[in-house]
Amino acid sequence: MLTLRTPEDALDDRRALALDHHDERTRPRGTPRGPLRQRWGGGAVGGVITGFGVIATIIVTGYVIGRRGSLGVHGREVLTKLSFDVASPALLFTTLSKADLSVVVSTPLLVTALSTFVVAGTFVAVGAVRRWSVGRTTIGALCASYVNAGNLGIPIAMYVLGDASLIAPVLLFQQLVMTPIALTVIDLSRPDARPSLIRRLTSPFRNPIVIGSLSGVLVSATGWRVPGPVVEPLSLLGGMAVPAVLLAFGISLPGSQLPGRGEERGPVLLSVALKSFAQPVVAWAIAAGVFQLSGPALFAAVVTSALPAAQNLFTYASRYQTATVLARESILLSTLLAPAVLMTVAALLG
Repeated sequence: MLTLRTPEDALDDRRALALDHHDERTRPRGTPRGPLRQRWGGGAVGGVITGFGVIATIIVTGYVIGRRGSLGVHGREVLTKLSFDVASPALLFTTLSKADLSVVVSTPLLVTALSTFVVAGTFVAVGAVRRWSVGRTTIGALCASYVNAGNLGIPIAMYVLGDASLIAPVLLFQQLVMTPIALTVIDLSRPDARPSLIRRLTSPFRNPIVIGSLSGVLVSATGWRVPGPVVEPLSLLGGMAVPAVLLAFGISLPGSQLPGRGEERGPVLLSVALKSFAQPVVAWAIAAGVFQLSGPALFAAVVTSALPAAQNLFTYASRYQTATVLARESILLSTLLAPAVLMTVAALLG
């Protein structure tokens, strides 16, 4: 039977393992282990800088490619389709097939889920009142609540929280719950979609992202070990996912106006306000008020909620040709605000 596990449980497990290793006993709290610590160092601030620096470098590379026209007029579309239809499903399968599904039923997951539903629901409510389209509202709700748990979440969890496994519940929740629901809603709301009841019911299971996620979960749940000749090609394909997403994002920037000044100004500012400011506050209120978390557990819950919107949301918007400007500008602004937000959280709760 699955039991609720808190961040303190994970930290206690790590500390118990340290009793058998002299290096672990002498490792400063909050720094990564082994090769990662030796290579990067720098503690919490170094982890934040490293995470944002890697992302910024690849986005700038994409920007230069876009300015030069190196990949032609359809370069962004090709990278988007490559990531959505091939690389991301492979990455999700290889990641989730090795995941510990016991973290799905945990206190951090409940905090993440509840805070996500609050801020996403707020955006949806505003969208309904303002009569925004379903696709626009769905993408905006994702930008307001879907955190960058992979590209930024893992290094920040490692360097700031001292345990990369603390980001796992967020990753699983987003891939197994948020993504299938959101993409199914967009699928069924498209103007050219007149699906039968059967197609409506099976829509999630025909989406490459969902197929990759569910296949990985099935493998993990059964304990089956994927043969090397199968998993190695998938790992290579999955390795293209993050660079392709970031390059496509960078390619889309040349010629774009400053974020928050165009037709999407209202939805962009709303999604950024919800993502960067409201979600961390809501997560803090739920974690401290409802689940009575404190100390490292409370800090971890708020830090993960304070991460910016994920770049793969731009891939989803581009693939479905809906609200791409909203996605691009929301991601860019929330990412620019994230260092200040994370430093503030660390100063108040760390």
